[in-house]
Amino acid sequence: MPDAALRLGIFIAAFALLACAESLWPRRKQPLPRGQRWPGHLALQVLSALLLRVVFPGAAIGLAMQVDALGWGLFNLWSLSAGMAVVLSLLLLDLGIYGQHVASHRWPWLWRLHRLHHSDRQLDLTSALRFHPLEILLSMVWKGVLIAIIGAPVQAVLIFEIMLNASALFNHANLRLPLRLDAWLRKLLVTPDMHRVHHSRQDYETDSNYGFCLTWWDWLFGSYRAQPEAGHDNMQIGLQEFGSISESRLRQMLTQPFREKQ
Repeated sequence: MPDAALRLGIFIAAFALLACAESLWPRRKQPLPRGQRWPGHLALQVLSALLLRVVFPGAAIGLAMQVDALGWGLFNLWSLSAGMAVVLSLLLLDLGIYGQHVASHRWPWLWRLHRLHHSDRQLDLTSALRFHPLEILLSMVWKGVLIAIIGAPVQAVLIFEIMLNASALFNHANLRLPLRLDAWLRKLLVTPDMHRVHHSRQDYETDSNYGFCLTWWDWLFGSYRAQPEAGHDNMQIGLQEFGSISESRLRQMLTQPFREKQ
């Protein structure tokens, strides 16, 4: 499908650009080399993509096309301009993903899947790929529900999927941004320093900065935290109970939701 090729091309370009930027301007010292972390994370992404293709052959774009054909959703019932429907859909979809992220921390059965993402001992752009395939599947179901309720146009869903993937790579990157640039970007987008706080080992810091793309929801719902208490260089990242190097191997990551500890 043309949309799949477009999304893949943008993903590869963003990945390559951020990988180079991480090497040139790293934010934190990384004790584990890429060779010990990247293969497992990339394999996890491939498995998730294959699972989605089997269960949802058309993925989010296909769901949006079906919703449009059936006339479901608010924006298929209300008379809105195409541009306004796209903008409002992007905002509501991003809010929906924020809500899903909060639920993944609050509901124990969702946390067992989501904790794989938080068990990463250090952050770089491949941390954005460290999600259990079952969580990716549930996320697609949730996005399908949102698309059907909203009646999101196909163009909005395509833009949102690109934004979600690119912003996840960006805000997980081990990238040092100039402080002024970081402060300016935070008015709209989640930055690496902002999202890193969410991966702190301190619970009160983990329970903050849930946004993936827009920062507005954290501000609005009181979950925004500007900086980690220990500072970015000294903060501890990851889960202590799944902190060994072996937890970055594919087999360990796939079985982690079904284990109590490493």
